[in-house]
Amino acid sequence: MNTKKIGVVGGGTMGAGIAFVAAMAGCEVVVVDKAETVLENAQQQLKQTLLKRIEKQQMTAEEAVAMQQRIVWTTRLLDLHEADWVIEAIVENVLVKQKVFVELESIVSATCILATNTSSLSVTSIASACTRPERVLGIHFFNPAPVMALVEIVPALQSDEHYVTLTQQLIAGWGKTTVLAKDTPGFIVNRLARPFYSEAIRIYEEGIASMEVIDEAMRRQGGFKMGPFELMDLIGHDVNYTVTETVWQSFYFDPRYTPSFIQKRLVEAGWLGRKTGRGFYRYEGGQALREDVNCNTHELQAIADRIVVMLINEAVHGLYMGVATKEDIELAMTKGVNYPKGLLHWADAWGVARCVAQMDALYARYGEDRYRCSVLLRDKVGGTFFN
Repeated sequence: MNTKKIGVVGGGTMGAGIAFVAAMAGCEVVVVDKAETVLENAQQQLKQTLLKRIEKQQMTAEEAVAMQQRIVWTTRLLDLHEADWVIEAIVENVLVKQKVFVELESIVSATCILATNTSSLSVTSIASACTRPERVLGIHFFNPAPVMALVEIVPALQSDEHYVTLTQQLIAGWGKTTVLAKDTPGFIVNRLARPFYSEAIRIYEEGIASMEVIDEAMRRQGGFKMGPFELMDLIGHDVNYTVTETVWQSFYFDPRYTPSFIQKRLVEAGWLGRKTGRGFYRYEGGQALREDVNCNTHELQAIADRIVVMLINEAVHGLYMGVATKEDIELAMTKGVNYPKGLLHWADAWGVARCVAQMDALYARYGEDRYRCSVLLRDKVGGTFFN
């Protein structure tokens, strides 16, 4: 049983989810949020989750009570003074996060490790606000934290390797799969997954296929559990668009990551997806209203191939730029976003030469930098990423 003391700053969906994971692993947890209503809501959600687990015989009532007793809910940051780790999970604003980390440093012990759950901001920038930046790093959980297996560990430029190793061991002890990501925009998953959304929108914008057809192509021919439009609606366009825009701006407006006006207009209209009853699709009773798909297999395959090769190219470019090891890239995309296979293994299965030919064909047609073939992908022609 894990006896570490874990602090969580932020009682929203992500913070509460992280607290759940830590408490289930046996840790003592203190959750801090300045809004009592947020804490009350988190506690109610926790009770409902535990009741469902009891009903499914995944835990006993006694275990549920013990788990709840391991979590303290408070509005005071000072209550984190005994924490061994503090994980911040608040608004995606670097200035706000820096302010919180400065305050945390005045409260916690000299040995406490400070972590941010940011999905796309610079961990190095957050650490720079601290007097001891070597103990600051990123611990990026995916939503919902209790369900998703992957956690990205992101060292800041200043992070001490000892603290990184301790954190990897801690999170692995919670039953999670950890990958080590370089502190670059979007880390692994949120960077490499961008073409799944952006290329699907581009195909739709060009009038090549409807949303329904594109979603069907990615499910039926690509093997994905959800198509890009239904997934964006599920994630919420306020979240998905913001990540895309943040990655694009952070990469100095690289055309590979250019956001879509269509998705921006959805955000401006307040059509955020399932949670508002309308996004790319309209929803009634939680179900999307869709047109019937009438396409042959060849048309569906062409759509799936175009999106998948863009994903492959992005994964290879990430490997080329040292974002992560090839093993961690594959783990991240299969465990973090449940892709049917790792993108580098996908390239091997297709044949690297085929991938290069498809990228070159797209570039020849559009002449846009978003379709430039990765140097490493071209270099790998005749070889493989894995034996």
